[in-house]
Amino acid sequence: MLYELRIYHMHEGKMEDIHRRFHEVTLDLFAKHGIRVVNFWEDATGKETLYYVVEYEDMATREQRWNAFAADPVWQQAKLASEAHGPIVSKIDQFFMTEVPYFPRQD
Repeated sequence: MLYELRIYHMHEGKMEDIHRRFHEVTLDLFAKHGIRVVNFWEDATGKETLYYVVEYEDMATREQRWNAFAADPVWQQAKLASEAHGPIVSKIDQFFMTEVPYFPRQD
């Protein structure tokens, strides 16, 4: 399995906007396109940062599913509408990871 850690650094005051967009639109579109989110986290120190991990079979699957999501007209319209008062995310960090063989998966 391939895991992608995505870290979203928000513009000041935009955490509620990113939460609303994920809750109202993005998660449903992820499901539609076969993108499985493992979990979400907020920064525990008060930074306006959101962390989440996505699971894929491999990089080819990731590319196919992510590109289909990004091209979805519903996503494009929702993103545009949610940013009517300015961009939400200032920077995205991405890390691709695979599990190590010596640590048992804890499902």
